[in-house]
Formats: sequence, C-alpha cells, structure tokens
Amino acid sequence: MELAKKIIGAELDLFEKHFKEAVKSRVSLLDRIMQYIVKRKGKQMRPMFVLLSAKLHGEINDSSYRAASLVELLHTATLVHDDVVDDAMERRGFFSINALWKNKIAVLVGDYLLSKGLLLSLENKDFAILTILSNAVKNMSEGELLQMEKTRNLNFDESIYYEIINGKTASLLASSCAAGASSVTNDEFIIEQMRAFGDNVGMAFQIKDDLFDYGEAKVGKPTGNDIKEKKLTLPLIHILQKVSPSLRKQIVNIVKNNNNDKAKVKFVIDHVQSYGGIEYATQKMIEYRDKAITILHSFPNSPTRDALEELVRYTTDRQF
Repeated sequence: MELAKKIIGAELDLFEKHFKEAVKSRVSLLDRIMQYIVKRKGKQMRPMFVLLSAKLHGEINDSSYRAASLVELLHTATLVHDDVVDDAMERRGFFSINALWKNKIAVLVGDYLLSKGLLLSLENKDFAILTILSNAVKNMSEGELLQMEKTRNLNFDESIYYEIINGKTASLLASSCAAGASSVTNDEFIIEQMRAFGDNVGMAFQIKDDLFDYGEAKVGKPTGNDIKEKKLTLPLIHILQKVSPSLRKQIVNIVKNNNNDKAKVKFVIDHVQSYGGIEYATQKMIEYRDKAITILHSFPNSPTRDALEELVRYTTDRQF
C-alpha cells in the first residue's frame, strides 16, 4: 500500500481530521469511546479506495472527504454491531467495544455511528453518495442474514456463497469506489464501472479472508474459526462436491455438531487441503482480482491507477 500512501498521503491526513470531527460527541462517555475507536483504527483501505477513485477521475474535494468519512463511519458501525452479534471480545488485537463497555452500550455506539454518517451526508446534500452507501448497508445486512439462514442446514452451493459474500463484504468496497467517483463526476458510466471494479476487489478480498481459516499464519483469528462458527466457505464448499457421500456426511456432522473438537476440526481442514479446496478458492480469488484490474485498465494510465492496482494486489497478497 506504499504507493497509495505516497499518492494520497496528504489527503489521508486530512481525512483523519474530517473523521475525528465527524465522530465527536458532547456526551463524555461516547466521546471517550470514539477516541478509543479512532486510536485503534485498521488499515483504512476503504477510505483509500474512496479517495483514489475520486482522484482517478477528478480532483479530491470536500465531498470526497465526506464520502470517505461516511464509508468509515458505516464500516465501523457494522464492526461494532458484528462484535455484539458474534460475542467477540477482541477486534484487531484490542478489546472490542462490547468487551469493555458491554453489549447495550456497544449497540448504541453502532447506532450513533450510523446516524452520524447519515447526518454528515444529509447536512451537506450529498444525496447521490448517501444513496450509494445506504444500498451497501442494506446489502451487508441481507448478506449476513442470508449466511445465518443458510448456516442452519449447511446445505448451500457455490452460487449462494457468492451471493453471501457479495452482500456482506463486496457491496461496501463497491460502494466506496462508486462514492469516490460520484464525488467528482456525474458520469453514470464511470460511476458504474468503479462500482463493478470495487465489487470484484471485494469478492477477492473475502475469499482471501476465508482462505486464512485453513492456513498456519497468525491473522487475528484462530485457524478453523469459520468451521467453529458453522460457516461454509468456498474451500469447504468445493471439496464437499468432490468427496464420497459418506465422507461428506462425516464432515458436515463435524461442522454441525463437533465444531469445538480441535482434532475433528483439524480433520476437516486436512481434507480441505488434500482435496484441493485451497487451490480452487485461490484460483477463484485471482479471477476476481484480474477482473478488477481489467476494469481499472480501461481508464488512462496514471500514478493513481497504479496505486489502485497496488491496493487490489495487496488484497490478495496480504499475509493478514
């Protein structure tokens, strides 16, 4: 991500100021929690995609910064709510909001972040950007709920998996790129191209995340965690179509009923690896990455385009 930081380093610093201002509250407890969130922010990939998408098609302006802030507000709100839903005690190696302040406060903090994002756009009449990102929130909720629905019977195929990750992950990255473009141009074709670009990046990003569950690297969650949560991800879905009916039944039974047994979870992981689940998912991830790069290369060559391509490749090459 070094080129991206070089191209928009000053703009990212300015974004930080915009974001800090956007989350301020007169309620001391809330302001303290907001400071905790700001200090422990992640890699800020989504704001980078917003600002670079804007810079690719025009000059970054106040609307671009508001779009980046809205994306980060919405993303942070969903993470806070996700930690409550998952009863997660950690986020990015630090205590989660619900671990420190309990679920009731965490839910209200997520609501506060969502409302601040809505108001930021409405007060500045950024209606097009608000529409783009409101659709993302709807799709994210639908994706998560679809996953919960399908997890109950563990009987879904690849197409359902793609539908789930398109909603829960890809939709926000797609909307980030579309919002960035929308902040500098009214050209609907460009905005749609950037949405499609971000959508493919998001699909590759989530498949990479799912692959971590079957590796040895320390990535902030234990290996086999998706299995423990009864999530069917692409490597596992693929091998379930290849193994014998008896082995399929055995694996599904482990995921359903013995997902906290380390030896049995390892049995599943070993079979995913030996039956080619990792290779298949990696191939699909690269296909999505290459689709994104093809769309990106339809625009004129520039340092900004190079920075976006570097970000795309980072999503699939990262080690955590």
